[in-house]
Amino acid sequence: MDPDETARVDDGDDDRDDTAWFDALFAAHAGAVHRYLVRRLPAGGADAEDLAADVLATAWRRRADVPRGAELPWLYRTAGFVLANHRRKARPTPVAVVPEVPDDVDPAALAVDDDRVRAVLARLSPRDRQVLLLVAWDGVGGDGLAQVLGVSRGGADAALSRARARLRAAWDAETQDGETQDGDGAAEGDAAAQAGAR
Repeated sequence: MDPDETARVDDGDDDRDDTAWFDALFAAHAGAVHRYLVRRLPAGGADAEDLAADVLATAWRRRADVPRGAELPWLYRTAGFVLANHRRKARPTPVAVVPEVPDDVDPAALAVDDDRVRAVLARLSPRDRQVLLLVAWDGVGGDGLAQVLGVSRGGADAALSRARARLRAAWDAETQDGETQDGDGAAEGDAAAQAGAR
């Protein structure tokens, strides 16, 4: 066998390895990437499939940069960049295109439809929302969270702890605001007593 033929055989093995790696990556994580994008896009995430395809295409192009064993955090971080680019290019949706009735709503999207949850999340900084949603919706934690955020493990743990504390405070404030608006002074006193007991 001449050296050129050996090189061609080796290249074929690398292509097969890359293809098998990407097939496994796609099977394991395409759904998670799609859900990540749907939950972060307005109007039910109509562009989520295209954006997920962009994320996976980036993973294919940069396959040498994707850390083995930590693919999902890398994909989430890349999805965050793809989503940011998409938002910069966002165009208004004509009213004629907006459907009368939503189709096949993701259960995670239904949770966000709860006005109270949305109001509490709106009280948080974008960074705190990102940290909490990565943990709660996407199941990222520990080293994966650190990688998505681009910080050390200790930094990720501290960011999660701070975000949880701010979420508790925002939830308590939202609860008190809601009780005040309802005019229920007794309930407001009970909430304050419970907060003092903590």
